[in-house]
Amino acid sequence: MTRLFIIFYLVTVVCWSVSARQRTFNVASFDRQRILKAANQYLSEAPITITASHSPRSAGRMHDFFSEGDYWWPDPQNPEGPYIQRDGMTNPDNFVEHRRALMRLSVQVPALAAAYLITKDERYAKHAVRHLRAWFLDSSTRMNPNLQYAQAIHGRFTGRGIGIIDTIHLVEVARAIEVLKESRSLSMAEAGGITQWFKDYLHWMTTSKNGLEEREAKNNHATCWVMQVAAFAHLVRDEKLLEYCRDRFKTVIVPNQVAADGSFPQELRRTKPYAYSLFNLDAMTTICQILSTPADNVWRFEANGRGVRRAMEYMFPYVRDKKSWPLKPDVMYDSEWPMRHSSLLFAGLALDRQDYVAVWKKLPADSKVEEVIRNFFIRQPVLWV
Repeated sequence: MTRLFIIFYLVTVVCWSVSARQRTFNVASFDRQRILKAANQYLSEAPITITASHSPRSAGRMHDFFSEGDYWWPDPQNPEGPYIQRDGMTNPDNFVEHRRALMRLSVQVPALAAAYLITKDERYAKHAVRHLRAWFLDSSTRMNPNLQYAQAIHGRFTGRGIGIIDTIHLVEVARAIEVLKESRSLSMAEAGGITQWFKDYLHWMTTSKNGLEEREAKNNHATCWVMQVAAFAHLVRDEKLLEYCRDRFKTVIVPNQVAADGSFPQELRRTKPYAYSLFNLDAMTTICQILSTPADNVWRFEANGRGVRRAMEYMFPYVRDKKSWPLKPDVMYDSEWPMRHSSLLFAGLALDRQDYVAVWKKLPADSKVEEVIRNFFIRQPVLWV
């Protein structure tokens, strides 16, 4: 009996010690100045939705989101013909205004929601709700709940399943909406209307040809499909879809994307392997952050020794010391990475890796480079931890 008591005592002390160490890091306190500086700036900026711009190359209408494949260019041998691919090289002449508007939403609303969360000042919530009304409720400015015309390719496709990755920028917006539901500025009717928009979008993502094609991708696109469905299902409280995402993460994403050493082979073969590896890791850890429950800790899941924990262990040395990265530099924007990746903070707290958190604290939290903003979709971790 004495021996059992000692074992129980030691286990209790260890668990309490881990919990106590995690509680010593207060994200709200650490990030407070940064959050309020950004939110105070955004208080004076009006909403801009996709209806403010339109491309003549879009097959959609005013309320339909439109974007073009990043790495597709005019063919020098046939300038008026179908575009050709140059992997990793972004075409600066593509239509990007809808994507920019969506990224702007994803920067401003989470910052305002974060400021509301840490201050309870309704000014921040009220302004965030202005953006939400414009994007999801107002009949003159709202976006239709589909991405039928995303990542089109001139002369080839009016839209592709691969374009669904553009709405990774709604993932943190969805988390911000959950926070804003607690404010007086978002009415019950408005919250219901916004929730319905996300239900409609989820239906399109999980039943349309484009949505199903994206689900079956073999790389970060499949990861981001699960991450988005999980985030939006969490917002609308669809337990069946949440369970579906848990199962798909365990049976498809991890086994098919994580190698035995923890690397992502599909990302390493790209012309920007460093950035793509970080991007996929951020998406996977966000999935874990959304889906983990006391009864099902996705952070600890492994398939033949492969899982998010192993993926973090593989990539972390190259984040801590980028000079040790064994592959060639990315063909574009190599100097812009790493950033203050959410994977470091989420995994650091969930897996009790204080070294991850320590590196996270030292990295830049924000960037003005559009390519970084486009591929860095968790910017307000106080909404998540």
